[in-house]
Amino acid sequence: MSFDGVILIDKPEGWTSFKTDGFVKKLIGSRKVGHLGTLDPFATGLLPVFCGKGLKYLRFCEGYDKEYKCRCIFGAETDTGDLTGEIISENYPSETELKELEASDFAKVRDAFAEIASRTEQKPPMYSAKKIDGVKAYDLARKGVEAELKPAKIKIYSLTIDKIETLEKGFAVEFTCACSKGTYIRTICTDCGELLGYGAHAQTLRRTKNGPFDVAGAFTPDELSKMAEAGDHSFLQDPSTAISHIPEVVLDARQAKDLGFGRKIAFEGVEVKPERTFYRAVFEGNTIAVVYPANEDGKKVMRIERLFAND
Repeated sequence: MSFDGVILIDKPEGWTSFKTDGFVKKLIGSRKVGHLGTLDPFATGLLPVFCGKGLKYLRFCEGYDKEYKCRCIFGAETDTGDLTGEIISENYPSETELKELEASDFAKVRDAFAEIASRTEQKPPMYSAKKIDGVKAYDLARKGVEAELKPAKIKIYSLTIDKIETLEKGFAVEFTCACSKGTYIRTICTDCGELLGYGAHAQTLRRTKNGPFDVAGAFTPDELSKMAEAGDHSFLQDPSTAISHIPEVVLDARQAKDLGFGRKIAFEGVEVKPERTFYRAVFEGNTIAVVYPANEDGKKVMRIERLFAND
């Protein structure tokens, strides 16, 4: 059987994203595997893994928005911004401060989260895969090298507090965040800790959405192993669902045939923009190719960015 498509995996805590790729390689007996959106080892949740010919769709999905659920501990800051790091400062609220926070329904905490949600830039953490002069930031951090990371543009669509719990030391906030690619949830935690003056770190982190994919449709590695042993391959999704966010243009039979042979086609129904804009070329409900409009000899044409028709 040919395994061409997308497998939604509910990644366990402790697994790296690349270990998950290795698991899928063994599961389907193929080396053509790649994941969408790396998850930290301590994080759990949705990790879409593209397989076989499905890898051709992967690069069109890298700008997806995401959704996460996180539990953040206030009172202690770690060097990594999560529970796997070393504690570098502790400043737990006093009993009096906790009572004042509780009496106000944690108004200061809610204000801090609202302020973070309004930000449009974020400085990536040192323990991240961001590259500085070609070297990943976490490799520099592990060597004790301090490097300056520049703030990056982000968008937080929603940042909702789900629960606040008083602990023996400090307090915990559980929240849900919908955000753009490149937003670090650990940094949301540390920034909130800095605003409140207590310091904070992420205790748990779970990705629940990645573009059109939802963790509700994902499988744990154990579930996938049992399904594969039983000959049930229903876990494999059509890869064309991964690019449903790209606007479509509908082809007639002649246009579909021409694209299938790798030819550009005349197409007047779209605007040609300075930046390359992608469209799904669809014929009879099937995605034939990803194309983009261009001007050629005064006429609008669709050029092929990626052809799927002959897969």
